[in-house]
Amino acid sequence: MARNTRPISWIKAARKDFDTFPESAQLEIERALTVAAEGGKADIAKPMKGLGSGVFEIALAYRGNAYRTVYALQLDADLWVIHAFQKKSKTGRETSQSENDLIRERIKRLKEALQ
Repeated sequence: MARNTRPISWIKAARKDFDTFPESAQLEIERALTVAAEGGKADIAKPMKGLGSGVFEIALAYRGNAYRTVYALQLDADLWVIHAFQKKSKTGRETSQSENDLIRERIKRLKEALQ
C-alpha cells in the first residue's frame, strides 16, 4: 500500500543552516522529517508551545551538542521546515526567545507567500 507522503519544503535559510550540521545528525533529523511527512511523529519531535498548532521541533542530542529543526504541518499541503539551528544555551532546555521570534517571523512571511 502506498503511503500518502507530503512533500518536504524548506525555507532557504533553514536549509543553509541545516547543511552545516554534521552529516549523521542530518540523517537522523531527515529520518524524523520523513516520519512526519508520512503522517507520524518521531520520538525526537515534540509540539512547540506558543507557536500555534502544527508547529513541531525535532530535538537531537549529538556528540555533546544539541541540534534543532522546526517544521510546520498546517501551512500548506507540504511539510515546511522553518528553522534549523544548533542550540547553544546552557540554561535549560527551552528554546531562546530570539530563536522563537525568528521562527514566528518566518512562519508569518511563509503564510503571506503561500496566499
